[in-house]
Amino acid sequence: MPKMKKRWSSARLMAGSLCVAVALSVSTWQLRAAEDLPTVTPESVGMSSERLQRIDDYFQRFIDDNKIAGAVTLVARRGKVVHYSAVGSKYREENIPMTTDSIFALASMTKPIVSTALMMLFEEGRFRLDDPISDWIPEYADHMVRENDGPRQRRVSEARPITIRHVLTHTSGLTLNANGAGLSEEDRRWVTNDGEPFATLGERVARAARIPAAFHPGDHWQYGSSTDYVAVLVEKIAGLSIDTYLKERIFEPLGMRDTFYNVPRDRVDRVAAMYRPTADGGSALSRAPEFSEPTTYFPGVSGLNSTAADYFRFAQMIANGGELDGVRLLGRMTVDLMISNHTDDKSVYIRGDGYGFGLGFGVLVDPTKSLDTLSPGSYGWGGAFGTLYWGDPAEDLIGLMFIQLRGHGPLNIRQRFTNVVSQAVVDSVADQKPTVRGYAVPQ
Repeated sequence: MPKMKKRWSSARLMAGSLCVAVALSVSTWQLRAAEDLPTVTPESVGMSSERLQRIDDYFQRFIDDNKIAGAVTLVARRGKVVHYSAVGSKYREENIPMTTDSIFALASMTKPIVSTALMMLFEEGRFRLDDPISDWIPEYADHMVRENDGPRQRRVSEARPITIRHVLTHTSGLTLNANGAGLSEEDRRWVTNDGEPFATLGERVARAARIPAAFHPGDHWQYGSSTDYVAVLVEKIAGLSIDTYLKERIFEPLGMRDTFYNVPRDRVDRVAAMYRPTADGGSALSRAPEFSEPTTYFPGVSGLNSTAADYFRFAQMIANGGELDGVRLLGRMTVDLMISNHTDDKSVYIRGDGYGFGLGFGVLVDPTKSLDTLSPGSYGWGGAFGTLYWGDPAEDLIGLMFIQLRGHGPLNIRQRFTNVVSQAVVDSVADQKPTVRGYAVPQ
């Protein structure tokens, strides 16, 4: 009996210690839970451990040359992570090393997520892709287009209504930029709120209806403000701010705990500093990590902050045909529609030759014309500060890279990243089942 009493006392002591430990570690769990990734050895999914090491070596060269401060990279195949690494510094001036849970400004890598939100509403039967946006944003009924008449500019009525498909594919011609639009001083003051910040994106989009489109809807592909209209459509149709909709319908269901427009104060220490190129070919601090007061202005074109682990969960959901870990956000056929080319042979100049554009994603149509080493049908997008995401459905391969450098273009660092990842695929296709867009062909 005394022995049992002693065991009971020990058990109570252990239980009490466990409660204290749980209480102390709950905040750490919340921060680290998103990093509980499904990892396997590269060889188990047809990749080479030795060749994957080239990824770190690749980025270390840029760090050694002072071109970037640091990087986080992630590679997954067949739904399993085979490479997940941080190199260099998160905040070089303070000697803070880069960590895999560092938070990055996504810039335009916000666009695929916001476009996914609208397509979730599409699946609810709320609209057709070729419905005019004026059904929800009435200011765009009878919108005007600017045309050049010799040295002069004139306005004409749009040849066709601006549709939801147009804003999802960047073929709308719309812009929130008043420069060069031939506006009167009164109109310029109206669309710019007389230089004062807008409280919400919806207000700015409504006022921007006075800015004529750059071309007739559907005639060209132009990178710009289109996804801001996608975000406003989500708000109008769902009756929620895009911030709330993304959090409740995408981030929380997928377990994306470190993705937000407004970075919480208690996570600022994980934010990666922003850098800029210098005249001597190096880089210098552009923006130190610091807390910003929460905003109510939530863009569709940019604005989200996230980690590699969180974005992987979104990327794998798309690669799985709209589902992850038992949570389904989209149907498989909807995902196929989103990662199909909707722009014919229009030049998607941001990604370069060989690319078309789907519903929120760039789509590789012809690899022989592209600088990326990816399969036909690969899709994804990047951000202005050096982030990049792509999925290769033929190889069931996902690549993510995160750096923070304004004006990174001359480095060609993103395009060469696809090569450094794809060279690590070493399995034979002889024993693999044929696939269509990454899915096994039905028996």
